[in-house]
Amino acid sequence: MFTSRIHAALKSCAFTLVLFLSACGGGGSSSPTSGIGPPTTQCVDCGTTIVAITDADGDFLSYSVDVTSLKLKKANGTLVETLPATTRIDFARLVDLTELFTAATIPSGEYVAATLRLDYSNADISVEQSGAPVAARTVDASGNALGAVDVTVTLDNRHHLRVAPGRPALFTLDFNLAATNAVDLTTTPATVTVTPALVASLDLVDQKDIRVRGPLVSVDKTAGTYIVDLRPFHMRAQRFGEVTVRTDASTTFEVNGTNYTGSAGLDALAAAGAGTVTAAFGTLTTATREFDAASVFAGTSVPGAGVDTVIGEVIARTGDILTVRGGSVIRDSDGAHFARGNVSVTIGPNTRVVKGGTSPATMAAPADISVGQSIEAFGAATPVIAASMSGDWTLDATAGRVRMNPTPIYGFVKSASTGGLTLQLDSIAGRKVSAFEFAGTGTSAAMDADPANYEVAASGLDLSNLSTGEPTKLIGFPAPFGMAPPDFTARTLVEFRRLPAMLSLAWNPEGTTVPFVSQNPTGLVLDLANPAIGRLHVLTIGPRVLNLQTLPASPSIVPPADGPSAYLIVMRDESHAFHDFADFVAELGMRLNGSTVMLHFNATGSYNGDTNVMTARSITVILK
Repeated sequence: MFTSRIHAALKSCAFTLVLFLSACGGGGSSSPTSGIGPPTTQCVDCGTTIVAITDADGDFLSYSVDVTSLKLKKANGTLVETLPATTRIDFARLVDLTELFTAATIPSGEYVAATLRLDYSNADISVEQSGAPVAARTVDASGNALGAVDVTVTLDNRHHLRVAPGRPALFTLDFNLAATNAVDLTTTPATVTVTPALVASLDLVDQKDIRVRGPLVSVDKTAGTYIVDLRPFHMRAQRFGEVTVRTDASTTFEVNGTNYTGSAGLDALAAAGAGTVTAAFGTLTTATREFDAASVFAGTSVPGAGVDTVIGEVIARTGDILTVRGGSVIRDSDGAHFARGNVSVTIGPNTRVVKGGTSPATMAAPADISVGQSIEAFGAATPVIAASMSGDWTLDATAGRVRMNPTPIYGFVKSASTGGLTLQLDSIAGRKVSAFEFAGTGTSAAMDADPANYEVAASGLDLSNLSTGEPTKLIGFPAPFGMAPPDFTARTLVEFRRLPAMLSLAWNPEGTTVPFVSQNPTGLVLDLANPAIGRLHVLTIGPRVLNLQTLPASPSIVPPADGPSAYLIVMRDESHAFHDFADFVAELGMRLNGSTVMLHFNATGSYNGDTNVMTARSITVILK
């Protein structure tokens, strides 16, 4: 079912469920001492389960499904539900962050498995084709439409989850869509074939910023903290537990459109009052269960809270009309919608523009918003066709606000010198460059941004390690509209050797009983001469796609020297997760007994071209 556009099939998204378990601490306290927990705690012999969700970069523009249940299984067979209510989640919108999902109290004990229930009945999934979002339908391996799907993973015997008062634990579940979803763009609508599986680990494999959302409960100015009723994503009801957010003198705030720093922001939050919607971004110290906020948004500064919001990338600009295609429309009246059509955002001289990613945020002008800019625009949103929530929209922000967010770009280095470089631009914020229209970006038509020669100002960044032809990632802001060149000002540089890598190989439908030429506790080497290999046999590093069969030799696939890792073996109706590479290889050797075949191999991590070594922090294999 893989499309000939191998790159699109490979760069599918993945999401991670991260469960942080901390002691309830007896006595019926209304909040655990960690500052994270349910609003009331009566169980003495329990732990508080904090579930967080994240997503990896990919070509899914939207992947909205309903999560209806998340159960943990004890060693004695008892099932414990951790999710208080069905939640609709667009996993494609969780690329660079993790969201705290729920805070559930569960009994102490030894947990050996987890089951996640996804309901695809009303799924809204979009992929990119020729620069445009197109709808996709999901089917199982037999081509049947998906409904409710239970995905169960069993932990290896040496790494069960043990929950007890006073003993914090960490549990990660990764639903790897890159390994278990195949995209076919040749059908109408596009088809996504799903073989769902969960990777489980007792550690957090990916470190990202964490987001905490929910209505304000109270503010403690002396302690520099505030408490929210956790209410993830765009949910408008239910109580998912309480979380204490810590702030300090460097925390930035935006409350009802006004910017503050430090204690002044906490004062403004207190003045806004209990019930005010908040969203904080920061880090969670897993050992202490303390959440430290780097930035806090509250009131109408939270998308969809009291004001409609459009989130996405500007793909074109004509005068005061910004065009966003394939963006999210979040309305105060009815929540989030993915717009596969165009969203026309009207701005004017009274539109308040803020440039985010700075501390404190800086003011900008409407003229500063150019093609390629990631934005959050606040105003009044209306569908062009009233009954179509996924088509074209308009948003009037003439009396509203626009937040310019730091924008990531990928490209291949054409030249580099002190203070700047030129790229063959590949993508902007995950969207292929073919989606963007650069007319009007330059000081004249002849100076409009050219993706084939995209000029980047990079003052203060070390460009000495860049090589011609190598891919790189930069984060920053496009030049103000009509002011290019340079076309982009970079604040952050990610070199080729630090770009994430993914190796993916699929065999024909009959699979193979001998996928490796070498298989031992310290490494794996795939047999790239195996005649059963199908059309998918690539290594992607950022925007670069390498044909594995054209490499001088098959890469060695090894575990990291340190840090967390997670490995998964998937067979029909069962998945087994492993923390240790050696345990994973041993089980794989036992399973590949001559009658079992391997269908798919997917590894993510980093690749060293000089040594031809793939260091894999996560591996998923599908057997039959």
